[in-house]
Amino acid sequence: MIVYGQQVAPMREHHTHYMLPLRSARMRITDVESFAVKIPLETPVSFSNRTLHYRDHAITYVRTADGLEGVGYSLGYDGAAQIADTVGSLLAPHVLGEDARDTTRLWHAMYDGNVQIGRAGLLLRAISTVDMALWDLKAKGAAQPLYKLLGGHADAVPSYASGGYYRDEKGHEALRAEMRRYVDAGHDVVKMKVGRLDIAGERARIAAVRDEIGDDRTLLIDANGVYPNSVEAIRAGQAFAEYDPYLFEEPVMIDRVPAMAEVNAALPYPVATGELEGTRHAFAHLLDSGAASILQPDVTVCGGITEWLRIAHLASAYDVLIAPHYNWNIHASLVGAIENGTWIEYFYRDMDVKVFDDIVSAPLAPDSEGMIPLPQTPGHGVPLDAAAIEGFRVA
Repeated sequence: MIVYGQQVAPMREHHTHYMLPLRSARMRITDVESFAVKIPLETPVSFSNRTLHYRDHAITYVRTADGLEGVGYSLGYDGAAQIADTVGSLLAPHVLGEDARDTTRLWHAMYDGNVQIGRAGLLLRAISTVDMALWDLKAKGAAQPLYKLLGGHADAVPSYASGGYYRDEKGHEALRAEMRRYVDAGHDVVKMKVGRLDIAGERARIAAVRDEIGDDRTLLIDANGVYPNSVEAIRAGQAFAEYDPYLFEEPVMIDRVPAMAEVNAALPYPVATGELEGTRHAFAHLLDSGAASILQPDVTVCGGITEWLRIAHLASAYDVLIAPHYNWNIHASLVGAIENGTWIEYFYRDMDVKVFDDIVSAPLAPDSEGMIPLPQTPGHGVPLDAAAIEGFRVA
């Protein structure tokens, strides 16, 4: 047993659940529950530097005395169970008994209260799940869709189709067919992975995609930080320039900020990064260093909605665009609330790359013009399917 004052919870592997007696005060947090799920892929899928067989996610529920429930989540990359444990052991004590509407104060309580042991990575992902759940509660309590509560800049947001992953026996014709499917579905913007092959091999893949989608559509390329230094990244980026990419995502690893700045300065098209970055302070370093011209904060990584909004508004002061990474169900509402948003990244489920929609009750999807209409129900609009979750829950 773990005891925090009057808070008592049984210890369970990969599952933490802390409860307080109900109080009469409105929006008082009485329960924090966090656990991991693991959803298998039908076939392995690869990008430049990794092969995946499944997707694991940490899911956090926060509940209040008046019967409301908010949910947050984060992709685990084999760390979902540890994220869930962190929520229970390090974050739940900071929010239990508090008012769920006090998102700024509670964010600082969680972050500042653990700053000595972690300011990014696993801890920040754990904070992200709790903060998302708090904003879900806050919007439900206000009887407003999240994007309206945050300012309501647009009622629908544009998306791009993300794919172009590597699979065994997937040649140029299969890659062409994938991209043609996206164009036929209404997308004018598509993204593909690069960097697993040598430069000549990747040029051939990019040439095939550009030929398939035509010159009037937008092509994004993503290296997932595979190039070891700015010299190699610039060589690759220059070799790809003939095919007019709109951006070069993560040409080098995120921590190599000076190298990324060199790439951004050397190429005729911009660098984009940020999916693995932490708080606004890290993004400020990217901006001040000239390392990226487009930022891609992920709300499930950077510290939740509270911090994501700070990052987006910081970028706005630099006239820098926001194109968030993955998690379209929640990012659609966030981009719909800011003035400097671009596209939402969308993965078609039958491509078997991102599978979180398997446990979402009403997943968002683009219309025939690639636009994603924003949810109009109170909350952040990502309700999870409890029955589906049970089939993937980590014991």
